Amino acid sequence: MDWLEIKITTTSEGIELVTGVLLQLGINGFVVEDPNDFESFLTDPNIYKDYVDETLYALRDVQPSVTVYLPTNEQGADMLSAIQTEMAQLRTAGAEQLGIDAGSLEITLGNVREEDWENCWKKYFKPLKVGEKFMIKPTWEQLDEPTDRIILEIDPSSSFGTGSHETTKLCIETLESTVTPECTLLDMGCGSGILGIAAYLLGATDITAVDIDANSVRIATENFERIGTTADVKLLCGNVLADTDAANELRAKLAEKKYDVIVANIVADIILAMKDLFASLLKDDGRLILSGIISERAEEVANGMVEAGFEAITIRERGGWTAILEKKTDK
Repeated sequence: MDWLEIKITTTSEGIELVTGVLLQLGINGFVVEDPNDFESFLTDPNIYKDYVDETLYALRDVQPSVTVYLPTNEQGADMLSAIQTEMAQLRTAGAEQLGIDAGSLEITLGNVREEDWENCWKKYFKPLKVGEKFMIKPTWEQLDEPTDRIILEIDPSSSFGTGSHETTKLCIETLESTVTPECTLLDMGCGSGILGIAAYLLGATDITAVDIDANSVRIATENFERIGTTADVKLLCGNVLADTDAANELRAKLAEKKYDVIVANIVADIILAMKDLFASLLKDDGRLILSGIISERAEEVANGMVEAGFEAITIRERGGWTAILEKKTDK
């Protein structure tokens, strides 16, 4: 199998943050380069080192980074999009909120130009059945035979959301049993817009989609425009968790209405940070769909949502990922 090298440039302080995000995405193996580690080695009096290869001294001058290797297949393409999305979130405001200087968080691809990869990976993204109702079709593919399924056409470009990742599948499957005709829906962390489009095809007529990454909002806008939706669709860019005027304005826009359904396919820490916001935006009889949660943290997320006044209706796990369907508790 061929592998794609993904290198994330950061700082010594930012390494723990970056690796933590990768772990939440289910990536357990990575290579860390940190000049502080070599300095510690040189100054440790308990380590015998009469001779150190001169080439090792170059480690003093390396830019701290974290490198991961992804398979060059559909799964790797989806994971690359997830990494790009998460680093964009940290780059925009997430690291600053945590009081961490994480550096540029620039992503470079080893042995391949990014524009080449963005075209190359398309060969791994083929039409696929999701849930009981949907056929996810890339814009550049044709269906080999007729189908009675709902065709959801999507071009994720460099944004997360092809429909092949387990978290996205779990969300779409839950939307099938949750979306009702003419309902209002909020997609928090919309990526390619695939979940909002799925909700529209299921009957939602008022859709608000938010992402911290401007590129994702652009791609989601293009995907909504491509299907010619007749729904009231609002796409917003920003960080709802930030303490800024822009974030206050974004939260005010979201609070102009209550939602029948909120879906958030993000990561556990961000879900928990947004739990009170979800409670304020969801109708009393509404439903909250949470995904992007590695299964090891599902119980933690479920317990945290209880503190915000939610009760889990269903908890579904697949491939190491968990989705939780929540409702508000009676108080």
